[in-house]
Amino acid sequence: MFYSTTYQSPVGLLTLACDGENLAGLWMEGQKYFGNTVPERMTKKADLPVLRAAKDWLDRYFAGEKPGISELPLRPIGGTFRQEVWNMLCAIPYGEVTTYGDIAKKMAAKMGRKTMSSQAVGGAVGHNPISIIIPCHRVVGASGSLTGYAGGVEKKIMLLELEGVDMSRLFAPVKGSAL
Repeated sequence: MFYSTTYQSPVGLLTLACDGENLAGLWMEGQKYFGNTVPERMTKKADLPVLRAAKDWLDRYFAGEKPGISELPLRPIGGTFRQEVWNMLCAIPYGEVTTYGDIAKKMAAKMGRKTMSSQAVGGAVGHNPISIIIPCHRVVGASGSLTGYAGGVEKKIMLLELEGVDMSRLFAPVKGSAL
């Protein structure tokens, strides 16, 4: 059984989902892949401890604090490759960014390969079911392009600015499939 509730945030309405004990999803309204990892219909229920803890975490995050990802019991649903990528996202420090290519190099090393496709990593990052908390917004293109955010580039910019990221070398793409 999966449960959900909503949270009004500075980046719009968020939907949180859990299995009763672990957070399984956090999606922005209109987000690409909204709710697609939850295998069944969710029942609305706001009073579960894990959902209250997630809302408290979000309150502190949007207030400019730096709550730790490890404070919440997370259980994103996905295959082994995606899980590994999502774990790497959790290691990106608050207020910093990394590139899809850097994550691909780390994944290649972890898997004993010479190379790894940045696009494969991008697919896993884009399907992150617990946005904001698992900080996929901290991943940018090698050129500094703010590409590939399922919640929308404008929300990615808002989150990075909230964290105090130096935006001087980053830019929003004006065309392309990653908008």
